[in-house]
Amino acid sequence: MKLVIVESPTKTHTLKRYLGDEYEVLASKGHIRDLAIRGHNGYGVDVANNFNATYEVKEDSKKIVNELKKAAKKSDEVILATDPDREGEAIAWHLAKVLDLDINTTKRLEFHEITRDSITQAIQEPRTIDLNLVLSQETRRIIDRIIGFDLSKITQKYIKSKSAGRVQSVTLSLICKHELEIQNFVPQKYYSISVTLDNLKYSVSIDEYNGKKIDKITDESLAKEIFNDIGNSLVVKNIEIKERSVKSKEPFTTSTLQQEAFNRFGFSTKETSLIAQKLYEGVNTPDGLVGLITYMRTDSTKLSTSYINRAKNYINEFYGEKYFSGEKSVKHVQNAQEAHEAIRPTSNHRTPDSLKEYLSKKEYQLYKLIYSRAQASLMSDMILQSQVITLSSNKTTFKLEGSLVLFDGYSKVYEEKREKPNLSKIKLGDEFKVLDKKLEEDFTKAPPRYSEAKVVKLMEEEGIGRPSTYSATIQILLQRDYVTSKKGILQPTEQGMLTAEFLEKNFSDFVNASYTAKMEKDLDNIEAGSSSRINILSGFYNEFENEITNFKNSPKFLPDKKEPEKTGEKCPLCGGDLVKRKSKYGEFVGCINYPSCRYIKPTEKVKKEVEFVGRKCPQCGGELVYREGKKGKFIACNNFPKCRYIEALKEDNEKTN
Repeated sequence: MKLVIVESPTKTHTLKRYLGDEYEVLASKGHIRDLAIRGHNGYGVDVANNFNATYEVKEDSKKIVNELKKAAKKSDEVILATDPDREGEAIAWHLAKVLDLDINTTKRLEFHEITRDSITQAIQEPRTIDLNLVLSQETRRIIDRIIGFDLSKITQKYIKSKSAGRVQSVTLSLICKHELEIQNFVPQKYYSISVTLDNLKYSVSIDEYNGKKIDKITDESLAKEIFNDIGNSLVVKNIEIKERSVKSKEPFTTSTLQQEAFNRFGFSTKETSLIAQKLYEGVNTPDGLVGLITYMRTDSTKLSTSYINRAKNYINEFYGEKYFSGEKSVKHVQNAQEAHEAIRPTSNHRTPDSLKEYLSKKEYQLYKLIYSRAQASLMSDMILQSQVITLSSNKTTFKLEGSLVLFDGYSKVYEEKREKPNLSKIKLGDEFKVLDKKLEEDFTKAPPRYSEAKVVKLMEEEGIGRPSTYSATIQILLQRDYVTSKKGILQPTEQGMLTAEFLEKNFSDFVNASYTAKMEKDLDNIEAGSSSRINILSGFYNEFENEITNFKNSPKFLPDKKEPEKTGEKCPLCGGDLVKRKSKYGEFVGCINYPSCRYIKPTEKVKKEVEFVGRKCPQCGGELVYREGKKGKFIACNNFPKCRYIEALKEDNEKTN
């Protein structure tokens, strides 16, 4: 019997089905070890000895590790099949260490989709653990531990913020800087002129007045002059028609999938991540448990040759040869791991509609989006007829833009919003009567707050974080109460704004996008074998320690200490004022003289209204009432503790006489 170890329990069922009875498949449930919390500053790292790391099995993984050890002892061979990324490689290495496997000979399976062909190929072509990948992940973890521990201690001490980190703090800074732009925005007055035309439902916009281009009208006298110039009708003076090609978008990366899922369906980044994980690991279909998409944490837009060939046959068969064009030139994403593929379906013949009854509504929506986008990326351009109509009245000219689809191309499978109307029926010299015209005063509006999708896009553009960390970083900011999310729109809290300002002013060399992006590049270089782990860690640590020392000696920014809000009550122990305070357990009222006086006002418990059953107690004749305990709701006597009668709650006797 051979033992295969994966990360997710869901994968075990899918792989077992493909591998057969000679294999046992078990899951590590993610990382099994992490850095210990001891040694110098609790880093779990021997800074003076080449940054040697000390690892411990995580408390919630001890039972799993024991089960894996027992299974490994009974097995003829142990094969590691963790996820195909930096974290997955590190998990494989930790498993090898804990299970006492030979790093140099233990088989490591790499597959980017959970299908029979992919698993079979991985079994036939195993590799060994890539130690450069492991070193890269370990370096990242050590840097994050040092920055996280030291900065978190400082933020907790000086501003009562829960944590700080290499990626989360830079991301928070991006959100908070944008919030300052919104707060500092000064509205500018402008004037808009709208015209309603007979037999034309489309709105026209002013293009020129007296031969000069008009953009935004800020001069009231000019606005009135233009308004008064518009006569009783507009006449079509020119029609400009051009053909243009519109290329399909690239297949999805983690970032673009999260953005599009938010824009189309309002999915949060976390929701998209969870649904994509389910589609990757396996869904019950008529063919059994099948992985429907490739690995969902990727920053590559490349597609495999085998998929392109299969898609070509499918497109030619169902849409015709003129609809296939092949892979477009691939855009290089900063710090992208180009060995990976884009997110795509594992089969062209598993169409979204054929699987609709086996998927939840949201799973279907996301699968259809992924399926259509990957297929469309290989299809021919859409050909449009672009139409620009010029209308005039006296000295004022108006523009009306439209388009007509001449060849649908990729839009046959991937629809995008097209708001421009078809204006082909309008002819030169056509005259449209002005039914109504309005001159309105308005003000420019502040830029909108960032959505979760926008933040993910910014993280990708700035080169901070990785596909696996985009959603997780936003969740950390939400958990720390640094930002709030309402329908996917992020707004920093007062504490979030304070944290960003504090870190930026005191640790600007480390909490900035360019430094974080450079660090990602350094990690990539370790992975490629072109940079030394020791050199990168030493350089980082020396600079970071200097920054910490400088802060302790002379902080650049400390916030004014706010006086706590008084309640108007006096402390019964010392006579001091009672004030509102916050702790990790919530808000409470305590003495202003803390710590010399530790009085805390008892919380008033709201008495729950008794709900009567409507029957008498068979033991004492008292009223029976509904109660709640550890095991749920039940019925008891209202004379407790004198009478201890209770009975189970049943649906057939609930609230009966």
